Order: sequence, then C-alpha cells, then structure tokens
Amino acid sequence: MSNKKPPEQQQLNIAIDENIADGIYSNLAIINHSASEFIVDFITVMPGSPKAKVKSRIILTPEHAKRFKKAIEENIQRFEKANGTIKANDIPNIPLNFGPTGEA
Repeated sequence: MSNKKPPEQQQLNIAIDENIADGIYSNLAIINHSASEFIVDFITVMPGSPKAKVKSRIILTPEHAKRFKKAIEENIQRFEKANGTIKANDIPNIPLNFGPTGEA
C-alpha cells in the first residue's frame, strides 16, 4: 500500500472590478482562429441598424478554447435540466463586414 497523499489543490482567489462585473450584453459572437489562437468577438446587433460594434474580444489558446467549449456544454445541460430545453431559433443571415478586404 502506498502512503502517498494526493497533491493538495491550491485555491485560486479571483477578484473582479465593478465595471467588469456589470457585464456586456452580446447577441452575436464571431469566432476566428489561427494555428495558435482562437479569437471570439462579442457584438451587440440592434434591430434595423446597419452597423454593429465589437464590444469585447477574448483570445484563447486552442487548449483553453476546448476547455471553454466543454464548460459551456456542461452549463447548458445543467440549465436545461433545471429550466427546460433552450429553444434555438434559426440563425438570421447577417452580412458581416469588418472593413476593407483588398489585398496588400
């Protein structure tokens, strides 16, 4: 029998500034990736407005993007278990334009 104890997990204390805690509303997320990172832009689209602005950008490593996907899936499952299935409407076709697309 081994007398080894499992390593103790360190507790991580996380602080959040008041302006960050308020959050930012987003009803559109655009995800792009390169070989080394995933970029998630959170956008608020207002009905009838031809313009929208990126409100927040999160850059993740591929490993963290996969962990994030797993965490979102688990949270959606828990939410639906407590509140019922989330109704997913068809995604509207939103033409996206992030500026000039010409070649340099």
